[in-house]
Amino acid sequence: MNFTGSILLVDDEAHIRKFISLLLRHLGTTRIFEAANGAEALVVYKRETPDLVMLDVNMPVMDGLETLRALKAINPDCVVVMLTSLANRQTIDEAVALGAANYIRKDAPPEDIGRALAETIEACFEPEQEGDAPA
Repeated sequence: MNFTGSILLVDDEAHIRKFISLLLRHLGTTRIFEAANGAEALVVYKRETPDLVMLDVNMPVMDGLETLRALKAINPDCVVVMLTSLANRQTIDEAVALGAANYIRKDAPPEDIGRALAETIEACFEPEQEGDAPA
């Protein structure tokens, strides 16, 4: 897979941003923007209009769900993947209800994170091949 779109990576932990950036570069992404919290993310999103946003749930200043709401208010079609190390059913359900494309645990093995990202990118950005459309 070679995703050439741009990605905004939002996480308050610099080492997590670096780790996820490495996985994204492995998938072929070279345009990666970063933000340390939701408020920064909104500024970067408006300036750069990335194709995909990877958004941590638990952050200071503005948490992931609040940021997701604000991103969807700016662009209802924005593609957002939620990231977290603590998952509870209510948060997952709320993120999906707000329009998150996927929900990935940051503490999953790197190959699982990479696979989930690749599947989400394919589902959200890859054009349907001729013959793939339902009859």
